Amino acid sequence: MKRMTLNDFQAASARTWNEGGTDPLQNAALGLVGEAGEVADEVKKIRYHGHPMDRDKIIKELGDVLYYVAMAALELECSLDTVAKRNVDKLKSRYPDGFSFERSMNRNE
Repeated sequence: MKRMTLNDFQAASARTWNEGGTDPLQNAALGLVGEAGEVADEVKKIRYHGHPMDRDKIIKELGDVLYYVAMAALELECSLDTVAKRNVDKLKSRYPDGFSFERSMNRNE
């Protein structure tokens, strides 16, 4: 079975994207925040309400987060691979030897 790349995911997801409305980037951003909130709500229920962890539900919500990230990137005419690469480059610059608490507390940016 062929592994799905980020760009494969973005292309497959784009077929369901509703570009209607006056601001599709805003639609993607608001969808992203809403879905991230659903992930946070699940974690809150586990941590503070005594709910058992439902890994499958959290994974599904993370997929929804990824969908809206992919659509925001699409609206910016940017591939998910490019988004991922830029983030890795930023993290390598920020933490060249891997994460450290000291570098985190003494960052310039």
